[in-house]
Amino acid sequence: MKLILRILLSAVAVVILANVLPNVSVDNFVTAVIVAVVLSILNLLVKPILVILTLPVTVITFGLFLLIINAIIILLADKLIDGFAVGNIWWALIFSLLLSFLQSIFFTLLKEDKS
Repeated sequence: MKLILRILLSAVAVVILANVLPNVSVDNFVTAVIVAVVLSILNLLVKPILVILTLPVTVITFGLFLLIINAIIILLADKLIDGFAVGNIWWALIFSLLLSFLQSIFFTLLKEDKS
């Protein structure tokens, strides 16, 4: 149940950001749910491989290269999902930062509700 709520909250965050950011678009809420699921899967499977492969660059940049890896994951989701579009890597970077921020707020609210 908690996983479904987290995916739905992530989808809400995707819809909010698609309405706020000019170069990010999502067709409808179902597509946003698919984006949330695909991003979860990509973060689970692809991101650790990218982090290991780019470890020297990540260490040299004091971890800032992880932001680029997050943007690459967003662009990969853009290529995999038809109704989701991100303009370029800079918009993917902004989308990634704001999505992480919104998810942290939503997930904190979810934890406070349960207490």
